[in-house]
Amino acid sequence: MIHSPRGLRAATSNLLQLALYGHVADLRPMPAETIDDGPHRSVRRYRPPQGVVPAGPPVLLVPPPAAPARCYDLRRGCSLAEHLVRAGRRSYLLDQGPVRCGDRDLGLDEWVGDVLPGAIRSVSRDAGGQPVQLVGWCLGGIGSLLAAAGGPGLPIASVAVIAAPVDADAVRRAAPLRTLLGLTRGAEADMLGQMFGGLPRPLGKRACRVTGIDKCVLRPGRMLANLDNADLLAHAEAVDHLTDTMSAYPGCAARQIYRTLLRDNALMRGAVEIGGRRVDLGRVAVPVLAIAGRGDAHAPVRAVLPLVRLLGGAPQVRFEVASGGHLGVLTGRSARATTWRHLDRWLDEGIVRHGIRPHRSTVPV
Repeated sequence: MIHSPRGLRAATSNLLQLALYGHVADLRPMPAETIDDGPHRSVRRYRPPQGVVPAGPPVLLVPPPAAPARCYDLRRGCSLAEHLVRAGRRSYLLDQGPVRCGDRDLGLDEWVGDVLPGAIRSVSRDAGGQPVQLVGWCLGGIGSLLAAAGGPGLPIASVAVIAAPVDADAVRRAAPLRTLLGLTRGAEADMLGQMFGGLPRPLGKRACRVTGIDKCVLRPGRMLANLDNADLLAHAEAVDHLTDTMSAYPGCAARQIYRTLLRDNALMRGAVEIGGRRVDLGRVAVPVLAIAGRGDAHAPVRAVLPLVRLLGGAPQVRFEVASGGHLGVLTGRSARATTWRHLDRWLDEGIVRHGIRPHRSTVPV
């Protein structure tokens, strides 16, 4: 409850903001321009603010399939994209756009073998031929690793994966579903693919709630108790907006995720079949940073840690644990002091590896 006069003034100000504008969060996307637009792929380059001259190897943000690309640009003041751009990094975003019923045949083969490599090449060309530093969240991180393993000739400098669960056995909340899959052999994924083209958006949103991705969304009672906390209200509003824009998983991708990654736990054997060929994580030949969320129920620490063993061909594998749940470890209010610091240090080391002095922004973050 709100007791102090200062808290009462803050609550009144927030109520007026909500009444006049309908929101507290600044949801304006970071300015960007499209540099490549192909099937299931739009690549955007973020525009730096005045006074910042981008330098160093380019950074490409890779969202999971069917997740809004806004996960990297949640809200002003708590946006990884904003943070990277203001730090003077050449920053890009892969946006796969909404999934439609006609995309039912779009699977991990196309995503890992075509969409991601095409985006990586376009970013490298735009940055003068420099290799690309990939940053992927959840399945975006797993896809980035598989693309690096399956395309040794791709211009990739390094891969940073955040909340990427490679061991399905370690995800307790997935255990009932894995038991069901063992009985049905994934028939429900086939049915959903035929009826809707994939996992429908309402089920995708429900999955977010089940896995706790939106646990900071404020319900009416808690909202009233936190009316004086503008940052908490803004963050909850931004997460609610993100989950409302969750897309659907295309049918083929849903089947592959169900069967290969979840039921068969194929990544723990080190390899998956993509496009008729075996892609082995042990063939990743670039440095890798893996970050796990201490409170992540969807990708707990023990589900991410096996990457250290599976990435035997990488010249360096660094493992870090940060605060936050599945979305919070990427872009929660504490991520600025934890995950983003790990990522900053990693990207700065990449710049040094290329013989370029890190650029320091004069714009306050």
